[in-house]
Amino acid sequence: MEHNRGLSPAQPLFVAVSGPPGSGKTSLATELAAQMRLPLFAKDSIKEALMSVLPVPDVETSKRLGQAAMAAMYSLAAVAPSGGVLESNFRAASVNELQSLPGTVVEIFCRCDRELALARYRARSSTRHPGHFDSLRTDDELWNTEVTSPVCGGWPYLEVDTSHPVDVSELIVRLRYVVGTT
Repeated sequence: MEHNRGLSPAQPLFVAVSGPPGSGKTSLATELAAQMRLPLFAKDSIKEALMSVLPVPDVETSKRLGQAAMAAMYSLAAVAPSGGVLESNFRAASVNELQSLPGTVVEIFCRCDRELALARYRARSSTRHPGHFDSLRTDDELWNTEVTSPVCGGWPYLEVDTSHPVDVSELIVRLRYVVGTT
């Protein structure tokens, strides 16, 4: 039996998938967006599009492009009629932007142990645009208190153990409950 897994709140729904680099955010957000039938707004996809046309000579430029990608992500999401799934390693500075989205916000925080996240990050670095400067990023820069806790901007949030595959259907049930669309 097939179920409509999309959520239909009275207002747009914005699901912020957060967590440290390598915690499984992109994989989870991609599947979540597909099953919920919501558009996916992924910061690194936007950043890589920018890097394909703009020079990225150094880490500072890469960080500025990351900030531009975040601004573009929020801008695109804000005009999506049904909302969307936003994916990034959100930081506390993201609270105002997420709160300003025109709808309900819920955060899904991806949690796994540091060693697993760092191993995943290092394993994928050879497949990413060189403008990310992955080889120059230290473990402490990637895994720090700013990215190892949910943003918690006053909206509901769920924590998900991404050490193993996540049952996205079950996660959507939990999401429906916290958003109040059960």
